[in-house]
Amino acid sequence: MTVNVIADSAVGESGETAAADLRRVFATGRTRSLHWRLDQLAGIEALCDEQEPAIARALASDLGRPPVEAWLGDIASTKGEATYARKHLKKWMRRIRQPLPVAQLPGRGWVQYDPLGVVLVIGPWNYPFYLSVAPLVAAISAGNCAVLKPSELAPATSELLTDVLPKYVDDQAFRVIEGDGGTTQNLIAQGFDHVLFTGGTEIGRKIMAAAAPTLTPVTLELGGKSPVIVTADADLDVAARRVAWVKLMNSGQTCIAPDYVLADSAVVDAFTDKVIGYIDKFRSQDRDSGLRIVNRRQFDRLKELIDTTSGTIVAGGRTDVGSLSVEPTVVRDPAPTDAVMTDEIFGPVLPIISVESTTAAVGFVNSRPKPLALYVFTNSRQLGRELVDAIPSGGAVINHVAMHCLVPQLPFGGVGASGMGQYHGRWGFEALSHRRAVLAKSARPDLKLTYPPYTDSAVKIMRRLF
Repeated sequence: MTVNVIADSAVGESGETAAADLRRVFATGRTRSLHWRLDQLAGIEALCDEQEPAIARALASDLGRPPVEAWLGDIASTKGEATYARKHLKKWMRRIRQPLPVAQLPGRGWVQYDPLGVVLVIGPWNYPFYLSVAPLVAAISAGNCAVLKPSELAPATSELLTDVLPKYVDDQAFRVIEGDGGTTQNLIAQGFDHVLFTGGTEIGRKIMAAAAPTLTPVTLELGGKSPVIVTADADLDVAARRVAWVKLMNSGQTCIAPDYVLADSAVVDAFTDKVIGYIDKFRSQDRDSGLRIVNRRQFDRLKELIDTTSGTIVAGGRTDVGSLSVEPTVVRDPAPTDAVMTDEIFGPVLPIISVESTTAAVGFVNSRPKPLALYVFTNSRQLGRELVDAIPSGGAVINHVAMHCLVPQLPFGGVGASGMGQYHGRWGFEALSHRRAVLAKSARPDLKLTYPPYTDSAVKIMRRLF
């Protein structure tokens, strides 16, 4: 698509005036039209199609991710969000008529979705393309301008976004600004109309605190320890295969990866054996090497989790600092107070704990901060729903892992320590829009009894009307 190119100096090369620069663009009204929004969404789809090899190379450089995982985890998921939004946006933008009470007749009432203005998207390093551009899809759908701040811990993807995004979207309405945490703090201080951050809980607290002085609303997509509950009647092959597959993806560095498993004591040994078997099968071509971790800090943290656990390491456990790699590791029955059970793992380490009942599993999960996701494996539809209802979480999946993230019709987000606010599909459109109430009245009739001074009879009538 064709876009207008403007000099960096015109929009604040360092990002110090990014919010003000984009407010001037937003004030022109160009971002409000359906046609403009559809053009931008089509641009995101074209970006995913035409730049897939470049995106895959960047992800391989930053994370060691193979091309298939790059396509599935970052490219296809991003394009899916843009395609879904483009197909449904016209319907989302319609005014929603509301009935009025008798006292407000004649008149009309409706809710309309107005753009917020200028949005700041702060992306993470673990899925640096998807979790940067998918929130941008929500901002576009809602008719906003936006600044995208990619993670400095994924430098190749950050550089790629800086280079190619302006070729596919309106480069006067969207900016990519690279930098570290200081850059992020400086951007937030400018006072955006909304901040959408994806990352860890501790950084999320800092983002929220930084947004408070300007009363900037925030959407925080955080993490937490997402549990898997495997009941006695579950299909163990399916459960083990799906848990192992998602746990290995991106070296376990996925916010909605299964963090630990609570398996019924009747099946825990069989389930453990099957998980180990599927890990070995999925890594049959790479079993002599570990899984690459993003940097030394994360590697040291994961090594400490493995070295200090009181549980039994039944598979894996080896690490290599030279390659920053960690072997897929299965730990049986660590103490609830172990770091591997109190800290979000965010790596290829899977604790499996035996529980005597689903009641015990519910109590265990609910004694801890609310997770981003809950996964339940059972052949009983009723039991699956009961467990989902009994355990608060950001999202939940029955008989699979993490797939809810790929469904744009479902809202995605956390609760409590795992985040606040939701996006994806219509939910992202609404999150980055102002839901505005409008009441339209006619000039006549204009009942004089509603104005002072009030007579006793007028008050009686008003009490009946209002």
